[in-house]
Amino acid sequence: MTSTDDLGIEWRISENQIAYPDALSFMEDRANEIFSNKSHQTVWLLEHPPLYTAGTSAHTKDLVDPDRFPVYDAGRGGQYTYHGPGQRVAYTMLDLSLYNKDVRKYVFNLEEWIIRTLAKFNVRGERREGRVGIWIDRGNGREDKIAAIGVRVRKWVSFHGIAINLDPDLSHFDGIIPCGINEHGVTSLVDLGLCVSMEDLDVALKDAFYEVFKPEVSIGQN
Repeated sequence: MTSTDDLGIEWRISENQIAYPDALSFMEDRANEIFSNKSHQTVWLLEHPPLYTAGTSAHTKDLVDPDRFPVYDAGRGGQYTYHGPGQRVAYTMLDLSLYNKDVRKYVFNLEEWIIRTLAKFNVRGERREGRVGIWIDRGNGREDKIAAIGVRVRKWVSFHGIAINLDPDLSHFDGIIPCGINEHGVTSLVDLGLCVSMEDLDVALKDAFYEVFKPEVSIGQN
């Protein structure tokens, strides 16, 4: 399903699982087209089959079970992450020249997008200094990761994006040390006891996106 909003952003929602190489190819082509003013900025909501991706900072020692699922070089920043059914991936191909050409601010805004999306389900997602992604305080010193962030920017056009755990098989994360952090676990909306559908999450993502990504006036760090 594809639609274009009043800001000229194309929203794509894929019902079928998308192979990772196909997603990479699409993002590369679309980013080039956006830079050349041949395509709309794009937000693509999808799921992948079970797989691991390696960012540019990935360490081989963090790939605990390399034969468990296919492993792909992502070309984005960051380390190893897992994608699979029950996880909503949102790839954001945006013209950052409309958002002050500030990559650090862009990453901050991706975090804010996730935080505001989770808040619509009364879930408090939090940033942690020195740890990528969004975290849930489970109490008694336990913190679990609920969302991952990985970006790449070329010619001020972004691609890759975020992944929020709705109801993936959390045991699939055991094959890697996610983002090189082994002191904490992972969680999902369903693991937190919430009955949320992928459609519910998509609505929340779209609503929260417009709260954060406003050309030239997007939220920044104070």
